[in-house]
Amino acid sequence: MKTTTIVTIMRIIVGILFIAHGVAKFQMGLGNTAGWFGSIGIPEFMAYVVAFLELIGGIALVVGLLTRYFAIGFILLLLGAILMVKLPIGLLGNAQMAGYELDLALLAIVGYFAIANERGYGVDQLLFKNRDQN
Repeated sequence: MKTTTIVTIMRIIVGILFIAHGVAKFQMGLGNTAGWFGSIGIPEFMAYVVAFLELIGGIALVVGLLTRYFAIGFILLLLGAILMVKLPIGLLGNAQMAGYELDLALLAIVGYFAIANERGYGVDQLLFKNRDQN
């Protein structure tokens, strides 16, 4: 299997995961999500930023649009989630909350998307084909 195909599959799977997390925040109600953010010491407006980044960025990853830029946004989001929320809970979490193992795996994958020249099949390939060939 070609690297381009594997990167495309990885990008789509990660995009779907972020879409699912974004949709979950909208289904809970952004006000409720903002309230939870506030209860753990994170400014409430960040709930809106996170929800929209997860949803829009996830869709962008699925179609392969501006992959590098959304990957950088996801790196910041995941670092924030790990450092501000999940680190005290531990790698595997506890009975109330998951640990940061998934966040760490996603961080490694989006880190690859941020630095690699291989973006896989998608809109980026069409937009930046000539630039990547140089």
